[in-house]
Amino acid sequence: MTEPTHEESHTGALGSRLNWLRAAVLGANDGIVSTAGLVVGVAGATQARAALLTAGLAGLLAGSMSMAAGEYVSVSTQRDSEMAALAVEKRELREQPEAELEELTELLQERGLSREVAREAAEQLTARDALRAHARVELGIDPDELTNPWHAAWASFLAFTVGALLPLLAIVLPPADRRLPVTVGSVLAALVLTGWSSARLGAADPKRAVLRNVLGGALAMGVTYVAGRLLGAAGV
Repeated sequence: MTEPTHEESHTGALGSRLNWLRAAVLGANDGIVSTAGLVVGVAGATQARAALLTAGLAGLLAGSMSMAAGEYVSVSTQRDSEMAALAVEKRELREQPEAELEELTELLQERGLSREVAREAAEQLTARDALRAHARVELGIDPDELTNPWHAAWASFLAFTVGALLPLLAIVLPPADRRLPVTVGSVLAALVLTGWSSARLGAADPKRAVLRNVLGGALAMGVTYVAGRLLGAAGV
């Protein structure tokens, strides 16, 4: 009789992948809502395909570049903070090795180990790789998996672009009399999917997430459409 295998990952890789996936879903959601609001607003003022395409493409490019730049700056700041914290820890390990060993022991004790076991574990971890041990236990940082701002920027750019393509194509491809219902229907369906996905990734209630997502997207499209109609009627 074979023993059952336990394949659950206890490393931070799974959590990291889930965070990236959640960010991708939210980025796509932003692309859907912002671009849908833009093209539906323009559709309220004009049915000219050229105007709709121009507005949609402008929104897609501006939004994706803005998301990428914002994510790059944010993650770069986070990486700089991680590097600075590691540099401080490295200096402390060099200048105060005994104090750092005691600190690691106490941190392991706080996680439920007895004093004796915590001390032995701290000594073994320090002998193997002191900086990595303190980075993971004390700082919550994996030195081998520091955040990469370029990866984050490209991920945000692609996620937003993929999301924005849906309302853009939905508003320019159908015949003029079907553009608005096709766009609204496809956008709401996509928001159901992204709301459900983000809830599942965050272990939250899918019904509430989907409802919030759909109502928010519908409100955005409704407000911009009314604004476009008013501006179009005024001849602006």
